[in-house]
Amino acid sequence: MNMTFDRIIKTGIALAGGLFLFLVFTKGTGHFNNTVRKTTSIQPHNVSESDYNVTVIYGDDDRQDYNQVSDSGRKKLAESTVALFKADQVKVKDGKANLSTSNFGESYNLCPDEPFRDQPSGAFCSGSLVGPNTVMTAGHCVTNDAACTNTKFVFGFTITSPGANPTSVASNEVYGCARLVARKQENAGADFAIIELDRAVANHTPLKVNRTGNVSNKAPVFVIGHPAGLPTKVADGANVRDASPSGFFVANLDTYGGNSGSAVFNAVTGEIEGILVRGETDFVYDNERQCRKSNRVSNDAGRGEDVTKVSEVTQYIPKTVKGGNLLKSLGEIKSPF
Repeated sequence: MNMTFDRIIKTGIALAGGLFLFLVFTKGTGHFNNTVRKTTSIQPHNVSESDYNVTVIYGDDDRQDYNQVSDSGRKKLAESTVALFKADQVKVKDGKANLSTSNFGESYNLCPDEPFRDQPSGAFCSGSLVGPNTVMTAGHCVTNDAACTNTKFVFGFTITSPGANPTSVASNEVYGCARLVARKQENAGADFAIIELDRAVANHTPLKVNRTGNVSNKAPVFVIGHPAGLPTKVADGANVRDASPSGFFVANLDTYGGNSGSAVFNAVTGEIEGILVRGETDFVYDNERQCRKSNRVSNDAGRGEDVTKVSEVTQYIPKTVKGGNLLKSLGEIKSPF
């Protein structure tokens, strides 16, 4: 009897432990277990293939550096996107802001043929300028007032000519957080943050958003942001796969960690349709070469990337009328969160 009772107890403990581990590894992963938020987090090199076994490039790799983009309209939009850096990674001296970065290829143990492997990586999220002093990003990028205070919003982290890898910007391109105006984060829904900067942004034009709230399946879209914390990338050639979920839509955008908070644009109107917030992890491990590489699937394969619908945030975005007069200011809008 004692042995039987002892076995029952041990079996119960084992089952409880298994349940605990299941909950730990599935908590906060979005509406699919292989969903991840698209923030940058440098991982140690000694990971197994199973840690990077899902996809991120849909069809062709459409990512381009700013200097590679031929469309002047796209370039203008890119100039109003912003890189989010931790405050202690930005050091201002003599009119220049030095950015703490690392070599992308070395940090991620990338294979030699991976695109952009020699570029600097440093941003942890992306954002977009949607008002004179207003930035829109993902809620999980700026989680509270303290996180906002500890973030610098850096414009101009961009490659303007081949091989000119930026590790600094002019100090007037760096902005701080005045306040976190609104925020929401749902693992299987909307995910956004609206930030009021410490001053009006000079030399960058606020981006237009789609205020109709309508986004349709198969609509052509593109994304601008900082994949893997890299200098600005423009990734075209995507489409909306599913616009039906509440609070977000799904598209086949080529995005990586660091793209969280990136503006997703309508390729026809140039207006923002949403905020990139979730997707699949970024690399697979090449056992033969002992390095990481981007995983690729066809345009209609994979789970797709989740994009918070801009209709979730338009009430917090300044609206202008003809003549440029400010109809609403963020200071007049009360956050429900």
